[in-house]
Amino acid sequence: MTALREMHEAELRRHIDKVVAGIGAKDVEALRRLYTPDVVSFDVEPPLRHVGIEAKLHNWRNVFTFFEKVAYEVRDLAFTVGDEVAYGHFFGRLSGTLRNGTATSGMWVRATLCFRKIDGEWLIAHDQVSVPFDISTGKGVTDLTP
Repeated sequence: MTALREMHEAELRRHIDKVVAGIGAKDVEALRRLYTPDVVSFDVEPPLRHVGIEAKLHNWRNVFTFFEKVAYEVRDLAFTVGDEVAYGHFFGRLSGTLRNGTATSGMWVRATLCFRKIDGEWLIAHDQVSVPFDISTGKGVTDLTP
């Protein structure tokens, strides 16, 4: 790996750290700064596609209404990096304390992020989060761990 690619990957890892911190702080405005205005998100919540930063932030606001305290864990993060585009994939888990006081360890999901470098800064232009499903039942499988 070239020194430039290593530098880009380090920047992208710091970007993911900012996502994790923004979720933990329930800071919608901090999260806004991490996405492109035209981000396209294939999230676990309906509909099939969320287009634009306001749609993405609407999803985060929904999550934050359920949690008194929330945390996000990232495992097995890997990147492929170009000069102006990059993508990464990982396992992610949202957990915390619900507003009713119930602690939840959450479930692991699979996530892919696509980045564009705009004005020298990496921003998330696309994300996809998915839950595996049992093809015989058509039901999501939420008890798997990486």
